[in-house]
Amino acid sequence: MKKKKIKTYLERNLHLINFMKKHFIYLSLSVFVLASCGSNKTEITKPEESNQLQVNYESYTLDNGLTVILHQDSSDPVVAVALTAHVGSAKEKEGRTGFAHLFEHLLFLESENLGKGGLDKMSARVGGSGANGSTNRDRTNYFQTVPSDALEKMIWAEADKLGYFINTVTEPVLAKEKQVVKNEKRQSYDNRPYGHQNYVIHKNLYPKDHPYNWQVIGSLEDLQNATLSDVKEFYNRWYVPNNVTLTIAGDFDTQETKNWINKYFAEIPRGSDIPVVEKRVPKLTSIKNLYYEDNFARLPQLTMTWPAAPEYTKDSYALEVLANFLSNGKKAVLNTVLIDSLQLAANPTMRYGGSELSGEINLSVRANAGVDLDSVYKAINEAFRLFEENGISKEELERIKATQETKFYSSLSSVLGKGFQLAQYQIFAGNPGYINADLKQIQAVTIADVKSVYDKYIKDKNYVTTSFIPKGDMALALEGAQPAEVEEEQIVNGAEDEFDPSITSEYERSYSSFDRSKEPKYGEAPKLNLPDVWTAELDNELKIHGIQSDEVPLVNFQFTIQGGLITEPNKKEGVANLTAALLTKGTLHKTPAELEDALALLGTTINLRVSEENTILQGVTLSRNFDKTMNLVAEIVLEPRWDSTEFILEKKNILTRLEQQKGDPGSIADIAFAKAIYGKDHVLAKNRLGTIQSVKNLAIEDVKSYYNLFAPNITSLEIVGDLSQSEITTALATLNSKWKSKNVSIIKPSAAKQVNNPIIYFIDVPGAKQSQLRFGYVALAATDKDYLQAQMMNYRLGGGGFASDLTQMLRETKGYTYGIRSRFDGSSLPGPFMISSGVRSNVTAESTELIREIMQNYADNFDEQDLELTKGYFLKSDARNFETSSAKIDYLNKIATLDFSPDFIIKNQQTIKNTTTDDIRQMARKYADPSKLIYVIVGDASTQLQKVQDLGIRVKVVNENLE
Repeated sequence: MKKKKIKTYLERNLHLINFMKKHFIYLSLSVFVLASCGSNKTEITKPEESNQLQVNYESYTLDNGLTVILHQDSSDPVVAVALTAHVGSAKEKEGRTGFAHLFEHLLFLESENLGKGGLDKMSARVGGSGANGSTNRDRTNYFQTVPSDALEKMIWAEADKLGYFINTVTEPVLAKEKQVVKNEKRQSYDNRPYGHQNYVIHKNLYPKDHPYNWQVIGSLEDLQNATLSDVKEFYNRWYVPNNVTLTIAGDFDTQETKNWINKYFAEIPRGSDIPVVEKRVPKLTSIKNLYYEDNFARLPQLTMTWPAAPEYTKDSYALEVLANFLSNGKKAVLNTVLIDSLQLAANPTMRYGGSELSGEINLSVRANAGVDLDSVYKAINEAFRLFEENGISKEELERIKATQETKFYSSLSSVLGKGFQLAQYQIFAGNPGYINADLKQIQAVTIADVKSVYDKYIKDKNYVTTSFIPKGDMALALEGAQPAEVEEEQIVNGAEDEFDPSITSEYERSYSSFDRSKEPKYGEAPKLNLPDVWTAELDNELKIHGIQSDEVPLVNFQFTIQGGLITEPNKKEGVANLTAALLTKGTLHKTPAELEDALALLGTTINLRVSEENTILQGVTLSRNFDKTMNLVAEIVLEPRWDSTEFILEKKNILTRLEQQKGDPGSIADIAFAKAIYGKDHVLAKNRLGTIQSVKNLAIEDVKSYYNLFAPNITSLEIVGDLSQSEITTALATLNSKWKSKNVSIIKPSAAKQVNNPIIYFIDVPGAKQSQLRFGYVALAATDKDYLQAQMMNYRLGGGGFASDLTQMLRETKGYTYGIRSRFDGSSLPGPFMISSGVRSNVTAESTELIREIMQNYADNFDEQDLELTKGYFLKSDARNFETSSAKIDYLNKIATLDFSPDFIIKNQQTIKNTTTDDIRQMARKYADPSKLIYVIVGDASTQLQKVQDLGIRVKVVNENLE
């Protein structure tokens, strides 16, 4: 992916369709006939029931084949624009893999009329959410959300990518982006535990000539061998209007938008006809049993994969229910056997993933430390036997369907989410209105259907099984497993090709009937409307901050209880996290399974987590069930079960996670960095999970003791939803009357040690394909008077994505990394200023030196143009502050925990407007001084340590505990 591996609603195999296919509601999409220039008419679809939720859209096709879908939503002054091409890795040729994903990168760099920096540079100016994209087997999409006054600019820019782009791809551009994509492969696959698993599975599940045989990222060799003519041929074949869907969702004028679409897109030539690809489910003639010794894995993992039906086939709906039933929930047979009974693993997962040509059923079990995978395999077969014996009940089937209603509504909470859904059905079902048929299919799934797909695809059927085991632990692999073939990159200093990104090529500009080089003007500036915030305090001193919102029939809520890591007793590391985990494992009146069922039947999800300063209970429920949900929350908070069995299981789960962290270079770097900047024994340097020894030593009495620190008078409730203040406070009656105030003392720790002389802590991970960098120091609290201007300063340094100097130099100019960022992370306590990145191993020292150089010169180089860009982003991006419920919750949390006034955003805007270039330079000299940095590098010492030592900074080789 372009920037980071985000998971969008269009990640079809895992998310959107899973949400769509498992709930009760009927979503009606009303289609309107259009008569715009060059469009084909669509049929009108009317709601079948008067109480259906309306997501109105207009769909039409230009003469050149471009499909356009418009959805109006004026609840916030923003608009989402998505361009989706029906091309993924499945359209590639063997030996030329990774092209679809490569274009996801290239299309952001430049086009004829946007110039260098392309959409990224414009996104920064207009206050966009950050232009991004994603690629899977079957499609590539490009998307962002912008303030509504920038819509014409976005349509102009998207058209430029589609029709006026390919001439800008030159040999230097291609050479540079190859390095970026190769860095992404190292970061996302080669340098992480179990990163090669899908490669092994798909190479063995699909025949060599099947387009799902290779990975979306492609191979390093194919990427290196790609020629400019190869790349242009691929683009000209697939990036044509008749293979693309444009979706616009949000606050816009319909006729004006149609006119812009026609102006900028209509004259782009149609491409060759796009062939229809036949479905192709592989047939395995035998069981394939493979193993791989993973350099980064600390725990053995067994995965079984069966070929299955493609998405949008009848069987796909029952397969989704089957996978959910077997592994999701306390009563799921895989959990009861593997976790509860045999205690072999912490979290077995089974899922159905549907793609356009085929589908897969995947069962993955990461075993506990030292568990041999033969015992896991036997346990899986025992779970299957129990399912064959008992099946699924009507109540269980309905529960699975019911729990998805809330998830589905959540997927509609942003204009981008709505746009994604419409494009999804258009491309893969041929009609955005297919959503109605889709929902009916899932509602039609019967008990017999679930049994039928189990018999058809799993029972006594061939599959691919993989044993990924820690290096040197062959005894843990499944009996009879054969070695898997995996291409391993060797670390060679100076091995990468050099390129000069400053070289430009002359080219003939593409024809247009008008001057496209002139960027459209802004529309009418959107008005920033602060939501009405209501506040209340209950008799027990629980403070509430709320916003009433009727966009979707949901209530999102968050109880923020002061405490967290800073209130953990000495030598009881991990007790806060363990307490939070156990609170959802049943109540005094409900077993863990009964509590889970009670929440699911209400369409409610609840989770607890721990931060440095708080324990946070988050949840979302259907607004009609909020009162019942609050009664369950009262049980969770006031009457915990403290189940002894769950206590043992949760400790094992945490120990498993701690073991996993030891094999992940990114986790190692994060944990070591906290110790480096705060001091090894500082409370804020602690791992939230605890340590292996501390967790082993925790007793149930420790948990009960920590729970006694919870009190309403140190708790705030942030709540957003389709209910009034009175309805919410009424539903909190039980919590108000039974949760009593108490005297709780919370002592906040002092900041941390000061940096006298820079030091590099180097942690050796032999064979690491990347080095993880964490540079920084303890800086500011979010309440500090400098915090806003420090964030403004950081935008051009490393906080602005592709608008930042660090990204432009280390990624775009040098090709050292897939991504780099810097940030201030303050709360009510001073938090770190941190630069983080994963760079290819053979430029570890070079990257470190370049970061220091950029920081050293940043204040002097910051000019009026930088200030204008920064101000534009900070002022305009405020239009997106209240679009989703989660954004509103975050806004309320700042008011509740930082004592900000509800109009703090308006006050911030005035500060932004008044900020000068000298102010930013002063912030840079004060807070971006490289002499203050502490360095943590996690990489391959045998090839990189000497080069790092030659930098002239004191180097200390340590382990993850800095010892």
